[in-house]
Amino acid sequence: MPAAALFAWSGGAVFVFSLAYCTWWYLFRLGLDGPFAGAGAVLWNSGLVTIFACHHSVFARERVKSLLRPRLGDLLRSVYVWVASLLLCVVCSGWRRVGATLVNVTGAAALACVIVQVAGVGLIAWSVSRIDPLELAGIRRASSPAALQIGGPYRMVRHPLYLGWMLATFVTPHLTGDRLLFAVSTSLYLVVAIPWEERLLQRTFGPPYGCYTAHVRWRVIPFIY
Repeated sequence: MPAAALFAWSGGAVFVFSLAYCTWWYLFRLGLDGPFAGAGAVLWNSGLVTIFACHHSVFARERVKSLLRPRLGDLLRSVYVWVASLLLCVVCSGWRRVGATLVNVTGAAALACVIVQVAGVGLIAWSVSRIDPLELAGIRRASSPAALQIGGPYRMVRHPLYLGWMLATFVTPHLTGDRLLFAVSTSLYLVVAIPWEERLLQRTFGPPYGCYTAHVRWRVIPFIY
């Protein structure tokens, strides 16, 4: 296997591992109870998420891509995936426990929360399936030009993957300080990044994207945002 292909496929493997690790960490580590650790842990963890978010924001800039593309060529997406996956692992492994149980429901209420969380994960999977998973993982070269996604979950909101993420992270039957901080900090980044992302989409697709936004009014949360 050529070195470039090996680098891309190994990056895809690290990408899958980081998602699995993050899921395990959210389910079994962020749900641990304990006393509130104080503002220091909140600030530390917020800094970790900020570093992760800054990488995404910097790599999304066309100016940065134009500087890196001559050096990295077709491996640009793979390098992005490698760094993002490793940073996600750093967030999970470097997280300092915040503690405190804020909500802990049982019975039918807990079952309802789990159903909403599973629906959120399903929405994420549905949204990703409308793209190319191998392209998303940096294994397959991005198509040029990429297709504008307007069907399936994209008929409900313009960023259904983000809606799925919020449902999966917020609506938990056992809400600890750690889970709340993780959900708020990551979702806040998504909300802040959306206008920049949509400006890029507008430049890329032009009038068709304008027609799409006129037809699908809500960005993430129907009737709210």
